[in-house]
Amino acid sequence: MDKNKNFGDHRINRRIRIPRVQLIDHEGVNHGEIDTDAAMRMAEEAGLDLVEISPTARPPVCKIMNYGQYKYTLKKRQKGSKAHQAKVKGVRLHPNTAEHDLQVALKKSKGFMDKGDKVLIQVWFKGREMAHTERGEELLKRFVEELKDISKIESGIRREGKRMHLLLTPLTAEERNARKKAVERDKEKAMADAIAKAKAAKEAKEGKSADAPKVPAPETEKAV
Repeated sequence: MDKNKNFGDHRINRRIRIPRVQLIDHEGVNHGEIDTDAAMRMAEEAGLDLVEISPTARPPVCKIMNYGQYKYTLKKRQKGSKAHQAKVKGVRLHPNTAEHDLQVALKKSKGFMDKGDKVLIQVWFKGREMAHTERGEELLKRFVEELKDISKIESGIRREGKRMHLLLTPLTAEERNARKKAVERDKEKAMADAIAKAKAAKEAKEGKSADAPKVPAPETEKAV
């Protein structure tokens, strides 16, 4: 442990010059408010650093840790988060886009979503097509329906000039799992309701048959 080293905006070790601190040790135990010198001795005995992690608290909160390792882990985590920053990818359609081209656009959108990118779906109108903007709205709603298992609406359907657009953002892994489970629950409930309805109808039919008056068989005359 280097008593004089310093990293970034954190004050560590002998650079912490306030008399008392709130201490959390390297095992996560909160020791409450203690003398800074005592906290420093504990860090030295553990061969670790005393790091001021919350300077605005009164008194400031310090933690015993391997600060060099902490900085390395933090840097690696930040680098990982920057490895893929969400981008906005565009998909362009027209009111008369053929079904095959729609399927291609849907497949492309799913690919963007799987990479963590947002998708801006645009429908462009030309000339007389402006009189039938409802077709554009139908296309956008279809994309919402087709991609509902992997995306959610970030910005709803809007019309600007000769285009109508919609922005979808990908669901997180947790959100996808939650939505999948919700769909499965709905299917199970629908099936249970259908079975219960069929059973009730059958019982009602059997009940009517049991309550119906019995017609006596016709009497036959005995031969003399």
